[in-house]
Amino acid sequence: MCLNDLLLSYLLLYICLRILLKHTTMTVVEFNHQLISLETKLSRFAMSLTSDKEAAQDLLQETYFKALSHRDKFIGYSNLKAWAFTIMKNTFINNYRKKQKENTHNDTTKNSYFLNMSKDSYSITPDNEYTTQEILKQIDSLQNDFKQPFKMFLEGYKYKEIADKLDLKIGTVKSRIFFTRKKLMKSLKDFQ
Repeated sequence: MCLNDLLLSYLLLYICLRILLKHTTMTVVEFNHQLISLETKLSRFAMSLTSDKEAAQDLLQETYFKALSHRDKFIGYSNLKAWAFTIMKNTFINNYRKKQKENTHNDTTKNSYFLNMSKDSYSITPDNEYTTQEILKQIDSLQNDFKQPFKMFLEGYKYKEIADKLDLKIGTVKSRIFFTRKKLMKSLKDFQ
């Protein structure tokens, strides 16, 4: 046998082994061990998605449950980490969509009054009119350096737009808005 034939036979053997390994399944023990070894990474990912420790734990448990119950769908020795992360991401998205549907209001009135009502409309009562006036009065009593960025923020301007318009650094704008909020919460503590 020449060197080329030997290399070709090794290459064929390597390819056959790769194909064989790809179509063999992991044992239950191997699968469980590898899945459990991903716990810290999956926990961090769950926390980044939910921003709540209890919700992250629930998401992790649901991911483990789905991974274990659908182990037969996991192919060979492919990337278990990517598979588990995909399960977690999809579970999070599905749960989010489910919650959004739960928050949908079913209008049972004859003329669909609540569905046809403008979202901007609300009934003006003496209480909320007084509250609005008090809040505006407190905002107007602020120093101009704090009042102007805050009013622009309330009007919907982004931090960058406010900074450009007032010729300030973006950090200054953010801190002024933050301190204005704190001042208003302190002075309007009766309305909280």
